[in-house]
Amino acid sequence: MPDFQKLLISLTEFNTVSVILRLVLSVIIGGFIGYERGKHGSAAGLRTHVLVCLGAAMTALSSLYINSVYGNTGDVFRIPAQVISGIGFLGAGLIMVKNKSIITGLTTAAGIWATGAIGIALGYGFYVGAIVAAVICVFTTTVLKHIEKNKKDSANIYAEITADNNTAFTISKIKSVIENIDYTIDISAPRSNLSGCLGLYINIVGKFNGADLNKQLSDILGVNFVIVE
Repeated sequence: MPDFQKLLISLTEFNTVSVILRLVLSVIIGGFIGYERGKHGSAAGLRTHVLVCLGAAMTALSSLYINSVYGNTGDVFRIPAQVISGIGFLGAGLIMVKNKSIITGLTTAAGIWATGAIGIALGYGFYVGAIVAAVICVFTTTVLKHIEKNKKDSANIYAEITADNNTAFTISKIKSVIENIDYTIDISAPRSNLSGCLGLYINIVGKFNGADLNKQLSDILGVNFVIVE
């Protein structure tokens, strides 16, 4: 037990082993959050979240390093504080307005900001807080998303479809699924940036079951994936 306690203490101190551990954890946790967003077609996926978390952790570590080398002569929170503001601008670039009424990317932008905050926590060695926060982030974007979808009377839907000779048929099938609900559709470039695909931003207003609607749209031939936001 004493050896284990010494190990825990050493990991909270600023040394080579703790630096490596914090950076590795930032990659793992950033990837953990980013993978979930990426598999749903988010503009910011695995690589973006890894880089944000890693960069945020590095700013905290750099502050600690400078403080360790030059003595306690500065504010170790100053640089990371600027990172939080900077990530806010990055998140703003992910928010899009489609068809004058459909706003998308808010959850992804919030996730990027939260990932940066988690990275800073890791950089300071706050392992428990960072890991618990990462789990809560993924829980929020998965479990709570389904609860929220089934409670709403309106939703923004993103569907990515294959652009070929059957595109008109695919769109007509999508319209038939939502024909009893007020809706607007805006066609744009695909979020996945894959050639041969089209993105459909659909705003619907009315009573619907989010899970059933997602399944019905996903089962249509030519629909690659659906996100009910």
